[in-house]
This record gives sequence, C-alpha cells and structure tokens, in this order.
Amino acid sequence: MKIALGVTGCIAAYKAIEVMRGLQKAGVSVQVVLTRSAAEFVTPLTFESLSAQDVITDMFQPGQNRDIHHISVAQSIQLLAVVPATANILGKFAHGIADDFLSTLYLSTPSPVLIAPAMNVEMWHHPAVQANVEILKARGHCFVDPEPGVLACGMEGDGKLASVDVIVRRILDLLEGDKSLAGLKVLVTAGPTVEDIDPVRFLSNRSSGKMGYAVAETALHRGAEVYLVSGPTALTPPAGARTVQVRSAADMKDAVMRIFPKADIVIKAAAVADYRPEATAPQKIKKSGDDRMLHLTRTEDILALLGMKKKNQVLVGFAAETEHLLDSAKRKLEHKNLDLLVANDVSTGVFGSDTSTVHILSRSGETWTLRDQSKRSIAGKILDMALAIKMQQKPAHLKNKSSPKVEGGM
Repeated sequence: MKIALGVTGCIAAYKAIEVMRGLQKAGVSVQVVLTRSAAEFVTPLTFESLSAQDVITDMFQPGQNRDIHHISVAQSIQLLAVVPATANILGKFAHGIADDFLSTLYLSTPSPVLIAPAMNVEMWHHPAVQANVEILKARGHCFVDPEPGVLACGMEGDGKLASVDVIVRRILDLLEGDKSLAGLKVLVTAGPTVEDIDPVRFLSNRSSGKMGYAVAETALHRGAEVYLVSGPTALTPPAGARTVQVRSAADMKDAVMRIFPKADIVIKAAAVADYRPEATAPQKIKKSGDDRMLHLTRTEDILALLGMKKKNQVLVGFAAETEHLLDSAKRKLEHKNLDLLVANDVSTGVFGSDTSTVHILSRSGETWTLRDQSKRSIAGKILDMALAIKMQQKPAHLKNKSSPKVEGGM
C-alpha cells in the first residue's frame, strides 16, 4: 500500500510526522509532498530521513523530471491524504487551481482523498471556507474535521487538527476498505423509464440516475455483488456491476423480477413512469390543424409487486414529491410493504444535482433527515440502514457478521 501525504503550511505540520510514522508501522509506504509554506514549519530533511524516500517540494525539482512526476505519483498511490490542510489548499482543491505540486497532484489523482483541516476557529467557520468544504464533500472526499481546543493563536474553538490516532485509523480504514456487504446480493434500479408515443416522441421524467448509480457504486466498494437495472441515462455504469439497460417500465419490471428472487437487498431508486401511451403509433404522428388526445394507461407498480412477493429481502423505495412529503411517504411505506422509504422534495428542482436533502422513514415509525449531503454519502447511510435490518433477520450467511450502528437524528 502506498499513499501520498500532502503537508501544508500550518503550525500543526509537525503532527504530519507522527501520522507518517503511524502509517509506516502499519506497513504503508508514504510519499511526502510538502508545500513551500509547510517547509517553513518542518524541513524536508526531517521527512526524508524518517520516510527513506525523496520528499517532493517543487513541481520542477532536479532529478525528478524523467517522467511527468505528478502523473506518475498519482498513478502509484491508493490514497491522497492532506494533513494538515489549510484554508488555502481547500480553496485550491475546490476550484481546480493547480499552481504547485500538491494542487496539481490532486487534480491528477483518481484515488480517494482524505482531508484533515487545521486553522484558526474564525477561518474554519468562515462562509467561504465552509462552502469549499461542502464542494469537496460533494465530490465524495473524506474529511477528518478539526477538534475544539486551545489554538496556536491563543483562541479557543474548532480548528485544532484531529488527533493523530484518529487520522491514521481513518486512512487505514479507507485503504483496507469497508467490506460490510460481502456475501450479499444488492439489486439497484436507477434512472428514468421512457414510454414511446411514436418512433420520434416519448414520455419520460427528469431523473438523472445519479442517486441509484451512487448506491450501486457504494455497494460494490463495500463488497456486495451488485445488479444494476438502469433506464436511459448519460452515466457510465460502475465497473463490476452486473448492469441491465432497459427502456420502458415493462422492460424494467421484467429485468427486476428475474433478479429479485436471488437478491438480499433491493433499492428501487429508479423513477418509473406511472403511465404509458395506450398504443404506440408505428409511424411518426404528423402535425395537423386539429388538437390530439393522448390516451394513457397505468403501468404496473413494480415496487408494490415486490412488496407483495418479498420474503427475506430488505426492500427500500423512493418517493419524489412536490407537496405533503412526509404524509405521502408514510402512506407509500405502509401500502407497498417497504422496510425503508427515502423521500425528497423535488419542487425546488433537485434533478441532476450531486447533493440532496432526504428523509428516510422506517417501518418502526422513525424518520431520519440528511440535509444537503452528497448522493454518495446518502447512499452509504441507506446501505447502513438496510444492512442493519438484514442483520436482524440473521440468515445463515450473515451469522458471523456484526450489525452496523445506525444512530437516529441523522
């Protein structure tokens, strides 16, 4: 395992040495990248002596230009960790500014990113800094938030670098991966359906598929065998998922019903059309001076059908509403025999965004609210809760697993 450890100019930079040593004890190779400001606090020689590797301090260091160095480093690591991260580097990362090795490495890195900020309490709570943090969290980056305490400036409050042990453990967790869904089969539906009127026109909806794809990708990362049934989207299916591309509600029903009997967890994030044209015209309907009537007929309710047929599956539904959100969600949860229901208000035009506010309702009557979170983060919470329900059923292949902790008031 190899990571890049970015160190920026902050009084807490000396703690990055302890982080590096903790990782080395766990068998992790550490490539240190110091910004010029960081080198004012801790010398490159200190890191070089302890890491037994060259320390990168500049884009154009002599002896490191035989290849495109920021690319070769980016391709060789499993994680980029920035400890400590200043307000300056958060702004650069958030807005794609690449004016030194660390910020350029960030833009080149396909691996996960962990950020441990440290700064004055007023700086940490400044709206500009918090906006940058939200941008980076929405990209799926992991944060180890600063702790309250007495700061170097003498002030007290949030801003102190998190403890070395916490940072090291979080890095190791990311490297080792969460395999809590190993041995489980997860069926996810995503995107819209398309109901043809004629060879040119169709009925559909604004679903981007991002939520369902985030669930599928997160489940894969956590070790599940994932089946993704997707309506037409502009997204690339996550590598490793068994993806079935469908077009209409009928196509989606057929695909889902084939997979459903072998699934352990079913997450129906797709926006399936409630109605379709009664008949599809074989040729393009020509424009004329007369008004036309389009006759619609109900599509089959896939989620309700699964609710009737489920045995040991955990069934999660979604509800997109523009009014009476929670009342409608509670009725849907009960009427369709769901274990969990994820409800969101779409009246504000959230389709296609990378973040959302959702309410998760359970059969026991509890409701959790996740405000302005990335869809990847929401996906993780949904899977945590579905797994907790699955653990209560204790089928044979789960008997040696421990149930995840799901706390209320999210």
